[in-house]
Amino acid sequence: MNSSTHSEESLITTAYICKGKYSKKYHYKEDCRGLSNCSTSIYKTTVADAKESGRGLCGFED
Repeated sequence: MNSSTHSEESLITTAYICKGKYSKKYHYKEDCRGLSNCSTSIYKTTVADAKESGRGLCGFED
């Protein structure tokens, strides 16, 4: 079974992360409201690297 969410997710390769010490999520959009509390800079990376570092997808974007 292949839902549209999974096929769309496989096309997205860019992720945004906050490097704050409590940050544990990655985001597809740089302006995601999940990043609004970031107290450090927001960094552009790949989804693969974000997952590899143990981050999960932000709840606002899943």
